[in-house]
Amino acid sequence: MEANMVPLLDLKRDWPEIKEEVEEGWREVTSSMRLLNGPYLKAFEEEAARYFGVPFAYGVGSGTEALWLALIACGLGPGDEVLVQANAFVADVEAIKWAGATPVLVDIRDDYGPDPEEIKKNLSSRTKALLVVHLYGHPLEMEEILSLCQEYGLFLIEDASHAHGAEYKGRKVGTFGQVGCFSCGVVKNLNALGDAGLVVTSNPEIAHKLKYLRVHGQVRKNDHEFYGFNARLDEIQAVVLRARLKRLEIKNKRRREIAAFYRERLSDLEGLRLPPLGDEERKPVFHRYVIRTKRRDELMEFLRAQGIGTGIYYPIPLHLQPAWQKEGYPTYHLPRSEEVAKEILAIPLFPELRLEEMEEVVEAVRSFFA
Repeated sequence: MEANMVPLLDLKRDWPEIKEEVEEGWREVTSSMRLLNGPYLKAFEEEAARYFGVPFAYGVGSGTEALWLALIACGLGPGDEVLVQANAFVADVEAIKWAGATPVLVDIRDDYGPDPEEIKKNLSSRTKALLVVHLYGHPLEMEEILSLCQEYGLFLIEDASHAHGAEYKGRKVGTFGQVGCFSCGVVKNLNALGDAGLVVTSNPEIAHKLKYLRVHGQVRKNDHEFYGFNARLDEIQAVVLRARLKRLEIKNKRRREIAAFYRERLSDLEGLRLPPLGDEERKPVFHRYVIRTKRRDELMEFLRAQGIGTGIYYPIPLHLQPAWQKEGYPTYHLPRSEEVAKEILAIPLFPELRLEEMEEVVEAVRSFFA
C-alpha cells in the first residue's frame, strides 16, 4: 500500500471551497494595494470579536506573537514567574522567556491541562500569571483554574490555538482569562495560508496595549505611545481568515462527527484510550484526534506500514527539551506529563476526511489490537 494513503491532514481538499471568494478578495487588495491595516483586517477583527463574544479582537502575525504580546500587555516581565503545563508547545515557553519572565512548569491532570494541586505547590511570591493550553481542541475544566487565579491574584492567559470554537459551559474558550491567544497557522481549525494569529480580550486597558504593541506602539502616525513590535496580520491573510471563519462552525461539527465515528468503532478495544466526545458542559472541536496506548510506537509503525498518517503532539515535554536545559532552567520530574508523551498518537481527523478513509483507519487500528 502506498505510504500515507490516508493522510493525517490534507490541506488541498478544502481550498476549492474558498478559492473563488479568496481570490476575489485578493484582487481587491492588490488593486488598491492597501496591504496593511485595511478593510479586510478590520472586518475580520469585528467578525472574530462577534464570534468569540468579546469586545476586542486583534489580528497578529502568528500564534507565538499572540502569546508574547499577551504577556507584555498584562505587564509581565523580569522578576515575574508564569506557570504553564509541561506538555504544552515550545512557543508557550518562548513567549514567557522573550517577555522577560520566568517559566515554571507544572504537571498535568486527565484533561491534559495543569493540575490545580500542582499549581498550588508551585506558587511563590513571584508568581504573577498562569498560562493554560486547551490541547487538541478540548476545553479544560475551568472552574478550579479560575478560582485559583482569583484567590492568588494571577493573570490568566489562554492558549487556545488548538481550540477555535471549543466551548466550556456555553462560552468559547479563550474568553475566560485576561487574554485569549490563537494561532491561525496553516494546520489549525481556523487557518490562514501562512503564519497568522489572533488575540481576544474583554479588558479595555489590555486591549489598548495589544492593539498598538503589534505596530511599534504607534497610536497615530509617528506618535509612539510605547515601544512595541512589528507583529501585524496583513490584508492577504485577513481575506483568507474571513472566508474560513464563516465556515468554522460547520467544519467543527464535522470534526465532532468523525470523532463520534471513531469512538463507536474503537471503544471496545482493550489497551486503547480514546478522547472524550464532550457533553453539554464541554464542547470540543477535535483539532487533533489523539488516542493513547502503551504500545504507541508499535502502533505508529504498524499504521505507517498500512499507509495511514499519524503524528505526536508532543513527544518531548518542555522540561526535557535541549533548549530548556541549555537555558539553565530547573530540572523537573513530572511523571504524568512524561508518561503521556510516550503514549499519545494522533490519527487522521480533518473535516474533508472521507468515509472510506475513516473505515480504513478503523480497520487498521482494530487489526493491530486484534
